[in-house]
Amino acid sequence: MAGTSPAMTISLKSITQVMNNTPAAPSLLEDLRHLANGPLLADCLCVTARCSHSVKSVTIEQPTAAVVLRGEKLLRAPGIDLHLRAGDVLVGTSPRAFDVLNQPDEHGVYLTLIAPLCQEVMDAARLLWAAPIVTQGDPMAVTHITQLEPELRAWCDALRAQRLDQARLAVTSMLLRLCAQGHTALLAPPPPGFATQVRAIVAAQPAREWRSRDFEDALGLSGATLRRRLSAEKTTLSEVIVEARLAQAMELLYTTRWPIKTIAARVGYRSPASFTRRFAQRYGLDPGDIGNADNGNADN
Repeated sequence: MAGTSPAMTISLKSITQVMNNTPAAPSLLEDLRHLANGPLLADCLCVTARCSHSVKSVTIEQPTAAVVLRGEKLLRAPGIDLHLRAGDVLVGTSPRAFDVLNQPDEHGVYLTLIAPLCQEVMDAARLLWAAPIVTQGDPMAVTHITQLEPELRAWCDALRAQRLDQARLAVTSMLLRLCAQGHTALLAPPPPGFATQVRAIVAAQPAREWRSRDFEDALGLSGATLRRRLSAEKTTLSEVIVEARLAQAMELLYTTRWPIKTIAARVGYRSPASFTRRFAQRYGLDPGDIGNADNGNADN
């Protein structure tokens, strides 16, 4: 149209929004950030840090999908060197230990949303995948949220509606999409391990005064058999209990603002100083260095 100034040019999208009196839909990244900053939801964890920090040999035991929402994450393991930024998705289904560096963004926040892939989700994905599972390759996939947008949006909507069944269905669909992209090793069952089973038992009650008899009863084994099988995995019962408690402490340090002394007590340590020493020995990191505790290092 002759004589039309740039100021008068309005896009069809803008006209539609004005006529409908509705704002533009948020991007998927914004939607996921909003979900992470909302009330605590079932079937997901919001991992936050306010200081740049590195952690050595963090073991991811359970199948997990993690979406980086703010800041950056560097992961290193034998044969692996990953640099994840906001919008990147990491899915892993086999136990693995990483050295990790978490870096906050320009606003001073590191934020990752984690969806634990429970046994029901893994079983459903294996059942629905109507093709051979190629177990060769790494049971890990790295992609971007734009490659999983329908599934992640469905997951967000289901969690906000408190529909756990629909949320798990969306995560199952996400796994199947990754398999269709060639990542069928994600569905390969991990090798069974007694240390993993013991850690899962401790994780449910980390502050409990655990004894060998508790695990013998839970696993249906004699004490000698339990010790022998853990020895075959190059560990001991006491080491596994400590590992499980410290792993639970790590989760609480990332997902709460509790003081160090509170977290220490929650995972079975009467002395915050003893807890801090053990934690630093295991992860090469002081608990207060994550930066979430309200009183920082005051309790150490």
